[in-house]
Amino acid sequence: MKQVKIQIPSLVENIRVVESFIDNSKDTFHIEDDIYGNIMVAVTEAVNNAIRHGNKFDRDKNVHLSLEVDANRVKFEVEDQGQGFDYNNLIDPTAPENLENPGGRGIFLIRHLADEVEFSKDGRNVQLTFFLTPENSGTETSSASDHTAA
Repeated sequence: MKQVKIQIPSLVENIRVVESFIDNSKDTFHIEDDIYGNIMVAVTEAVNNAIRHGNKFDRDKNVHLSLEVDANRVKFEVEDQGQGFDYNNLIDPTAPENLENPGGRGIFLIRHLADEVEFSKDGRNVQLTFFLTPENSGTETSSASDHTAA
C-alpha cells in the first residue's frame, strides 16, 4: 500500500492545491480516467466542506488530506479541526421542499460518487473509497466486442 499526506490552511483558494494533489496522484498511481472525475468532484467537495463548515474559514486551522492506494482501491481521507456535525441526520436535497435551497448537496454528491463513505470523529473525518475493479478493463469489453463481431 502506498500513502501520501498533505495539510492545507483553511482557505478556499487552497482547493487548487487539492486539485493538483489529485492530478499528481492520478499520474503517479495510474488511476483510471473512469473514476478520476468522481474522485475530483467528491474529494474537492469534502475538502471544501471541511474548510467552510468544519473549520469555518479559520486560516489557523488545517485540513488534512491523505491518500492510500493498493491494488483494489483508492482511499482518500479528509479531516478538519472543527466541531463536527451530525452526519446521520441530514436533509434530503432531492425532497421537493429542498430543491430551491442553494446548499445541502455536498454530502449527497459525495455519497453518490464514492463507492464507500465513512464518517468518524463526530463528522470531522470522512473517508472516501473508490474501487479499482477490473470490470471496466478487458473482460466485459472483449466479450462484448467478441459478441458484436460474431
